[in-house]
Amino acid sequence: MKTPREIIENYSGRPLRIMEVCGTHTHEIFRCGIRKILPPQVELISGPGCPVCVTPPGYIDSAVELALKHNALICTFGDLIRVPGSRMSLAGARSQGAQIKAVYTPLDAVEIAQNNPDKEVVFLAVGFETTAPSARLAVKHAAAQGIENFSLLTSNKTMPNAYRALGNCADAFLYPGHVHTIIGSFICRELLKDGVSGVVAGFQPNELLTALAVILHHGESGEGAFFENCYRRIAKDEGNPAAIRIIEEFMAPCDAEWRGLGVIPGSGLKLNEKYASFDARHKFNVPECSGTPHAGCRCGEILKGILKPQDCPLFGKVCTPVNPVGACMVSHEGSCSAYYQYGR
Repeated sequence: MKTPREIIENYSGRPLRIMEVCGTHTHEIFRCGIRKILPPQVELISGPGCPVCVTPPGYIDSAVELALKHNALICTFGDLIRVPGSRMSLAGARSQGAQIKAVYTPLDAVEIAQNNPDKEVVFLAVGFETTAPSARLAVKHAAAQGIENFSLLTSNKTMPNAYRALGNCADAFLYPGHVHTIIGSFICRELLKDGVSGVVAGFQPNELLTALAVILHHGESGEGAFFENCYRRIAKDEGNPAAIRIIEEFMAPCDAEWRGLGVIPGSGLKLNEKYASFDARHKFNVPECSGTPHAGCRCGEILKGILKPQDCPLFGKVCTPVNPVGACMVSHEGSCSAYYQYGR
């Protein structure tokens, strides 16, 4: 029986474009040198699986407005502080006197609100299905404790409709194992009806090699759409029912804008009416901001797999990790960050 590496190195089938949906997959594949053993007709392309990368500039504009106009204390994960908005980043707002604080969990923001009852505290809730439950638990805790000066500015995304929107961009998806640990692998079987192929993959080198070998095996067989779960030890068919319940209790599906991809119907999560008092947009009457990215930034085409990071004229010149112009260079999960670190 051939090993995964032998299957990959001896692949002689049709050309394949495989989209690494998750930024961690992109970084690990680079770090482990897996790209070096791929045959020339197999191309790996990056996708929209970095939550910071797909956060639109209008969301950053809204957060800046809350900080500067409404004097709110903004709590966020560290990467988001440097993501460019239309006019400035949160780091730029901080240089103008805004209170911006990096936290490790949403519950940290609740604690800050509890310790500062005279200050409005807003947590920037971004991310996919993996981070949504923790933000909802923060709202649950704040509600139980009667903490009224805490709210969320939501920009949560869900992956299934994004897969459908990007189905024509790749021959197969390398599905992110952690996302499907939450939502289950059954959704991937549903996507087969739309002709969308993919394999759920873990994050260790052997898991990535196995997942890629499975895709190439199907590619060589010449069959139609396919799906396999190569992360069965953690990603079950039914997902994580407890995490799904907490999301459904607090959230409702909505249309969502993805940086570079536009609005994808039904791909977002917002607080439902019961918890509207914890919705920063509702609480401060902040309108949706359309936002405009840097004119030369090609993050949109990179997130859709149309371009590689090095195809952007700003890459490695104007746009670097020290001075990021696009969101894909900011995050440690970003594809531009990976190509800058490993692929130049």
